[in-house]
Amino acid sequence: MGLGILLFVIGALLGAVAGFFGARAYMKKYFQDNPPINEEMLKAMMMQMGQKPSEKKLNQMMSSMKAQQKRSSKK
Repeated sequence: MGLGILLFVIGALLGAVAGFFGARAYMKKYFQDNPPINEEMLKAMMMQMGQKPSEKKLNQMMSSMKAQQKRSSKK
């Protein structure tokens, strides 16, 4: 009975570690294949909303998005 419980606990721990690293590898690959928003995507969104995107406005929005990503990754 004690051996069964010990094996269950060890199996659960190994599964959690393997799941963590598997999910981490999957997310890295996902972000390489589908990067977060870039300038071209931002420009297209602004044009769809009826705004005329200037280079200055694009740079401001990209820098604010990068700053927000840095702030959220620190938490």
